[in-house]
Amino acid sequence: MERVGFIGLGIMGRPMAINLLRAGFPLTVWNRTPTKTQALVSEGASAASSPRELAERSTVIITIVTDAPDVEEVVLGPQGVVHGAKSGSVVIDMSTISPRATREIAARLAQHGVHMLDAPVTGGEVGAQQGTLSIMVGGERAVFERCLPVFQALGKRITYIGGSGAGQTAKLVNQIIVAGTLLAVCEGLLFAARSGVDLQATLDAVSGGAAQSWQLENQAPRILRGDFAPGFMVKLMQKDLRIVLDVGRELALSLLATGQVHQLFRALEAQGLGQEGTQALMKVVEALGGARARLPGHEG
Repeated sequence: MERVGFIGLGIMGRPMAINLLRAGFPLTVWNRTPTKTQALVSEGASAASSPRELAERSTVIITIVTDAPDVEEVVLGPQGVVHGAKSGSVVIDMSTISPRATREIAARLAQHGVHMLDAPVTGGEVGAQQGTLSIMVGGERAVFERCLPVFQALGKRITYIGGSGAGQTAKLVNQIIVAGTLLAVCEGLLFAARSGVDLQATLDAVSGGAAQSWQLENQAPRILRGDFAPGFMVKLMQKDLRIVLDVGRELALSLLATGQVHQLFRALEAQGLGQEGTQALMKVVEALGGARARLPGHEG
C-alpha cells in the first residue's frame, strides 16, 4: 500500500485526508497553519514539520492548495517536496491551476525522477466529505493506474483525460459550465420571484426536467433559504475563472458568459464578499433586478 502525504487541509483537503485514513492508507499531513493538522493526528495521521519531511515519509504526495504559486512553494520551494521525494515517488496535485504551470512543475520534478499527476476535483465540500468527488487526471497512464486505489478513496468518478495538464484543462471546462449554469439558476429564480409564483413549487417542477443540474439541485435551495456560507468561495472561483480567461486569450476564444460571471463575482469581491459561497452570485443578480428570491421565513 502506498504511503500517502497530504498537503493542504482546507475546506476540501481535510475531509479528503480523513477519507484516506479511513481507507487504511498510512498518512502524513502538513499544513501552513499547523493547528489544522491536530484533528488529523487525532484520527491516526502523523504530522510533518515541512513538505520536505512529508515527502521523505511518503511514496505518493497529494497537494491541494490555492494557486500555482502555492503549489510551486510546497513542491519546489526551499523546504519543498522535491528535496525529500525519492525517485519513483508521485506528486498528485489536486489544486486547480493553469495547465501550463502544471507542465512546468511536472518537468522540474521529472529531473529528480519524480512523477506528477494533475488531478483537480469537482463536487464541493459535500463530495469531499462523502468521498464522491469527480476527479479528472492528467499525466502518464501507468502512473495513473498505480495511483487509482488512492483516487478511489476520494471519489466515485475518476477519469483519465490525457497527458500532463489535461486534467487541469478538463477542470477549466467544468468551471466554465458551472459558472454559466449558476448564473442561469440565479436569473431563473429571480424571474420566478418577480413573477409572483410559488418559489418552492417552481424549483420542484424544473428540477425534474431538462433544467436539472448540480447547481440547481444544490445551490438553488441554499439561495432560497438565504444561506451563503461557503462550500466553494467566491474568491476561489474567481481564481479559476481568471485562469480560464487567460487560457482563453491564448486560444483566441471569446468566452462571453464566463467573462460576464467573472465581472459579476468581481462586484461581490468589491463589497468584501469574496469569502462567501459562490451562490452569493444571487446577491448581484438581485441588486441588478431590484427583487429578491427567498422562501417565506427566510426573507431577512
